[in-house]
Amino acid sequence: MPATNGLSSFLRSHPPAGAYDDLLARVLPQARSQRVWSESDGPLPSLFVSHGAPFTLDDPQWLGDLFDWAQSMPKPKAVVVISAHWENAPAALSGTAAGTPLYYDFSGFHPRYRTLPYATPDATDLARRLTGTLSRTTVHEFTDRGLDHGAFIPLMAMYPAADIPVVQLSMPSLEPGALLELGARLRPLREEGVLIVGSGFMTHSFAVFRHPELAAETAAFDEWAVDALARADVDALTDYRGKAPGAEVAHPTAEHFVPLLLTVGAASDPGSAVSAIDRMVMGNSTRSVRMN
Repeated sequence: MPATNGLSSFLRSHPPAGAYDDLLARVLPQARSQRVWSESDGPLPSLFVSHGAPFTLDDPQWLGDLFDWAQSMPKPKAVVVISAHWENAPAALSGTAAGTPLYYDFSGFHPRYRTLPYATPDATDLARRLTGTLSRTTVHEFTDRGLDHGAFIPLMAMYPAADIPVVQLSMPSLEPGALLELGARLRPLREEGVLIVGSGFMTHSFAVFRHPELAAETAAFDEWAVDALARADVDALTDYRGKAPGAEVAHPTAEHFVPLLLTVGAASDPGSAVSAIDRMVMGNSTRSVRMN
């Protein structure tokens, strides 16, 4: 399915990541002054973000929606993000030093996307707290591995001031039940002002690019997921391969869906899921949700 006419026009008239440049020019003072979470706010929600490829940085609507979503919540004291693009067992952490270089885990895009910075503050204290939370598991820190694009691209839009400590946690398994359990172990961090983010894609089909008629399959999967979340049907979400229509088209591989199970596990009430972004782009659902 082609991009919308508005996005196509924008791409023709702007340089790579031009929409991101425009976002920074417009919102940086607001981002820096965002009110920081306090205990009186109660636990932060857990989020599932459809993160997109580097071309997300060319989509002003997508970037604006992500920024506005972040602004609707207090600024977290820290962020733990689990991305579709890092599976490592046992669980591992990204580098925690301030300004750890990003991990540009993509190719075939304009070179500029591999130079954009997102230099977050020192996250040593967050890593220590996270390691304590996962104390039953040996946790290794990959000191030279920065955030991958499943982590840094949505965060660049949500928190463009890059003033929040961030640690990426690997997925120790793609098995939905394992991610559900990992999310539950992270849940207490929400009460400390830590934002838990599962970053994937509500549907992740390359086939739909070549066969636009398959958008009916991705739309059916998206509708099913919304219904399952509304009913807090964790069993159905865990067995999405057997229960969801269009699953083979929407998710030929698991890695972009199972971060949703992490988000569900970290939530106190999965049935509280609210869609902050609900939009089809190039035949795929960019739905992003928050749960209490």
